[in-house]
Amino acid sequence: MISPGAVIISVLPVYLLMVAGALMRKTGVLRHEHDAGVMRLIYSVMLPCFILDKILGAEVLRSGSVVIWGIGLGFGLLLCGLVIAWGVARLIGLERGSGMRTFSLSAGCQNFGFTAIPVLEILWGSSACAMLFVHNIGVEAAIWSVGVMVMSGERGVPWRKLLNGPMVAVLVGLSLVALGLDLHLVGPLRKVINLLGVGAFPVAILITGATMVGLTETNKPSLRIIAGSLVVRLMLAPAVILMAAKYLPLVQELRQVLVVQAAMPAALTPIMIARLYGGRPAIAVQVVLATTVGSLLSLPWIIFWGIQWIGLKPLLP
Repeated sequence: MISPGAVIISVLPVYLLMVAGALMRKTGVLRHEHDAGVMRLIYSVMLPCFILDKILGAEVLRSGSVVIWGIGLGFGLLLCGLVIAWGVARLIGLERGSGMRTFSLSAGCQNFGFTAIPVLEILWGSSACAMLFVHNIGVEAAIWSVGVMVMSGERGVPWRKLLNGPMVAVLVGLSLVALGLDLHLVGPLRKVINLLGVGAFPVAILITGATMVGLTETNKPSLRIIAGSLVVRLMLAPAVILMAAKYLPLVQELRQVLVVQAAMPAALTPIMIARLYGGRPAIAVQVVLATTVGSLLSLPWIIFWGIQWIGLKPLLP
């Protein structure tokens, strides 16, 4: 039986890295002008290599039905989050033109990358991480289709946004696994892929922490936005995700992914989408900051309760 303390210890390094990034920004070690170049390196090289390293050889992904379930749940559960957030937005008095769309996407979209992956790897290892990357295909598709339509109020879908380094890495990795060619990708080349990918998430989390410092300095908080986002992201949405993990006929690795996804704060992507498609970035920033701080307390307990309720066995003692 895992203890709450063990979960807290397992996720603490992620938050300490965020704090380290914030301190680096405050002290001038990690400057604003560094962000674009570093993130380009992460998204174009380091993260795709990390994804390939985890997918190649992942036996769970040799089943087409497992892959379909993963993608489908990534898409469907994010839509559920959007619906829940839309309802809460109306309850707290938001309307179209006053931040309702931005709040709905921001609070409805959980972090599915830089915070989720290290936590998942600590708790369950490489196989669960490989499953997360497949799940994230559905999440990305939902964000850049329905999410953009919600934010912009238009029906056009910028599908080209899906053609990024991580998405290509997932598709290439799945193709190699399906054909059985991944078993032949060994030796020095595989080691190079591993070495390039191993630093992706520590560096990305440092940048995330540094970015949050700037966000806190430029936005005035709203109590109803903060309260509404905490209710959606840390209470209602986790309940729906955990019920899916408990009652749907899923493989163990996908249940593990959903437990961690249930505990995640809001994602950073809606901030960018709000800026690109006429939303209110200040609201998205408040949602991200409020849920990230709130998850310091809620994340270990959601994971602990989810593990106990669903009957999972983490790698931790």
